[in-house]
Amino acid sequence: RARSYKVNLKLGKTVRRLRKRLDLSQEKLAEKAGIHRTYMGKIERGESNPPVQTVNKIAKALKVDMSDLF
Repeated sequence: RARSYKVNLKLGKTVRRLRKRLDLSQEKLAEKAGIHRTYMGKIERGESNPPVQTVNKIAKALKVDMSDLF
């Protein structure tokens, strides 16, 4: 459980950093990824353990490989 929490925190920090680099709001990134904006916030804060499909959607919206998020 502690390990997945660390992975979720790292994922969230990386998503936030890349999103800001692209000058996107959480809402805009969520829209591009096809997920709800409040869910995007939970992902960025490391409060959610998103499935691979969701991580893939976020990676595509950020125009990076999924592996770049970890």
